[in-house]
Amino acid sequence: MWAYESVFYQIYPLGLCGAPFENDGVLEHRILKIKDWIPHMEKLGIDAIYFSPLIESDTHGYNARDYQKLDTRLGTNDDFKEVCDALHEAGIRVVLDGVFNHAGRGFFAFQDVVKNRESSPYKDWFHIDFNGNSNYNDGLWYEGWEGNYDLVKLNLRNEEVIGYLLDSVTFWVNNWDIDGLRLDVAYCLDHDFVRRLRNHCDSLKQDFFLVGEMLHGDYNQLMNDQMLHSATNYECYKGLYSSFNSMNMFEINHSLLRQFGPEDWTIYRGKHLLSFVDNHDVSRVASILTNKSHLPLIYALCFGMPGIPCVYYGSEWGLEGDKSQGDPALRPAIEKPEWNELTDWIAKLATAKKSSDALNYGSFRSVVLTNKQCIFERKTEKERVLVAINADSEAYTAHFDAGCGTAVDLITGEKHDFGGGSELPPYSAYFWKCEV
Repeated sequence: MWAYESVFYQIYPLGLCGAPFENDGVLEHRILKIKDWIPHMEKLGIDAIYFSPLIESDTHGYNARDYQKLDTRLGTNDDFKEVCDALHEAGIRVVLDGVFNHAGRGFFAFQDVVKNRESSPYKDWFHIDFNGNSNYNDGLWYEGWEGNYDLVKLNLRNEEVIGYLLDSVTFWVNNWDIDGLRLDVAYCLDHDFVRRLRNHCDSLKQDFFLVGEMLHGDYNQLMNDQMLHSATNYECYKGLYSSFNSMNMFEINHSLLRQFGPEDWTIYRGKHLLSFVDNHDVSRVASILTNKSHLPLIYALCFGMPGIPCVYYGSEWGLEGDKSQGDPALRPAIEKPEWNELTDWIAKLATAKKSSDALNYGSFRSVVLTNKQCIFERKTEKERVLVAINADSEAYTAHFDAGCGTAVDLITGEKHDFGGGSELPPYSAYFWKCEV
């Protein structure tokens, strides 16, 4: 699967392109701006772009009005086809946000129910009680997602709803040639629907990638051969920043051993979860880390651990954004991308990750672990890589049996001699490729 050997880049298009929060109905061809970012993504080493919602919606994209129309604030369907064609020409695959658990109050089917009530042909598309009322005083009650009544929960047991959603995926593939979907709140989705979706996508396009938003619980409930290829690794997201802020590398190491380690109780060994240090729903990592010297290191750990790394637009040059200031603070309009030492470092990590069989497919084994340092092994039959992190402001000398005398750092290309111990300078990270 191509995704397992890729570096992803997430863009929240309504934010980046400067669209107004409320859908004003005014057609603006803002999505074409993404074409200007392609050289930046190429330089960064991006293989796939994950677009947060861009279909017609009420406000933020997750409250859809029409699943087969690009949001008017972003442009036309032809505009987005032009963007997808340019991305594909650059070798960048396209993954869209599939919001299938709920739609917006402006969704055409829900509007028909509000207008025509019991006589609406769409009344069974939702979970409706005509004897109740809603916060919007509709004269009827409906189920909203987790109590959010601007998000009207869809009835994924209704064949017409399923047909509409699957037809929409077909539309996206036929018109935009998309390569995958990220399923919003996948943990809420009906499991039979997810199986139907997987079969449908497999029939549309070879190696069509499905990744689900999973926050907690056993990801294997949805990540398996009949359902999703991958899931968002929120467990390690928390462990990544917390390990640096508390200077306790045992935390992330514990999660990685639980998920991918050599023991029989390991739960995700051989799976490829989507790894990230931030995204559109959480504070930017540059605003979370208490020590900015840890910024390059957290990305090294994210790229070195098992999984598919995903970079959120702007964070590659250290853009800040605090969740306490509201979601718009996390999804800003940016005129053009920037490039600095952090961006250059991430580009090198991307090159190293994609060129390494061990970093793409290797097993995980902890080698050295202290509060401030960790060294772990990624290994396949073809290759062996030692990932070393020193989060301390002081140098550290690691004494361990490396299993080889010398190695080459995949990030810098420099040779490393393990004789007499391996010195890790302050705030340093290495990907040492050893002989198998």
